[in-house]
Formats: sequence, structure tokens, C-alpha cells
Amino acid sequence: PGSSPGGQRPHTLPASEFRCLSPEDAVSVFEIEREAFISVSGDCPLHLDEIRHFLNLCPELSLGWFEEGRLVAFIIGSLWDQERLSQAALTLHKPRGTAVHIHVLAVHRTFRQQGKGSILMWRYLQYLRCLPFARRALLMCEHFLVPFYQKCGFEVLGPCEVTVGELAFVEMQHPVRGHAFMRR
Repeated sequence: PGSSPGGQRPHTLPASEFRCLSPEDAVSVFEIEREAFISVSGDCPLHLDEIRHFLNLCPELSLGWFEEGRLVAFIIGSLWDQERLSQAALTLHKPRGTAVHIHVLAVHRTFRQQGKGSILMWRYLQYLRCLPFARRALLMCEHFLVPFYQKCGFEVLGPCEVTVGELAFVEMQHPVRGHAFMRR
């Protein structure tokens, strides 16, 4: 579609929109992630090919926050079928799994310190409640992020068996199916 006269086109984009990501979003995702993680740990949870892999396999487990058409924050997840995460969970999507493994949550640097990460996580957890197969959300994070995820309602399961180079992680989970759901 061509742009309308007078350059009005940008106003047709929603100010703020949440939607599942598609493989076409992979490069924008990677740019935000690379900037967010490399400065801290020297590596990224997901490289570009892995982002494309998950956005092709299970786009319904991702969520992007777009402002005026620009990606400002995102979450990428896949399904896992065991109690705890293992090294294999970093690259696999288990279609029969009931645990949503949250691989990464990242916010564009110009939008940080505005509470966007918490809002996106809240929206994502609300969204997971609509997926009939999702029972809980699992993630691994560095120690300094534990308080952030606790504020989002995650509980510590203990040290994660997964290591990446020298980095050690804490494994956390959040129930997705509450009692209210079970009683229906």
C-alpha cells in the first residue's frame, strides 16, 4: 500500500500494540537483545538463527510490544516437557510440553527503566492463561535479576543445571493455571 498524501501514514499505526512475533521480526528482536545482553554478559540467550527457529516453530509463545510500529520490548518462549530446564531446553521446542520456557525478555535501551519489562511479563502471563496446554512458565536468569522476576510473581526453584560459559543461573517458575481455572 502506498502512503497517503501529506505523509499521514504513521498516524494509522497504533500507538501501543501487543502481538505475537513472526519470523519477519527476527532482526529487530536480535538487535534489541544483542544490545541488552552483550553489554552485561558478553553473549545473548538466543542468536539470530535461534530466534528465527522459535518464531517459525512456536510464534504463539512470543509476544512483542510495538509502539508506532516499532518493536520496543519482547518475550520469546517455547514449550518444555520436564520439571526442570536442561541444556537441551535452550534450543528445543517440545510441542507436547506443558511448561512454557521463557528464553528471553528484553527491552529496547531507550525504553528501559519505565516498567515496560514488568508490564510485558504481566501481559504475557495473562496471555498464557488463554493457552489450554500451558501449566506453568519457567525461566533461568542471573542472580541480579531474581528480585525483578519475584516482583512478577515467579518463585525460585533453585540453581539451574544449565550453564553458559562461566555464567550460572537461578531457575524460577510461575504457575499459569490457578485454582479458579481448575474449578470450571
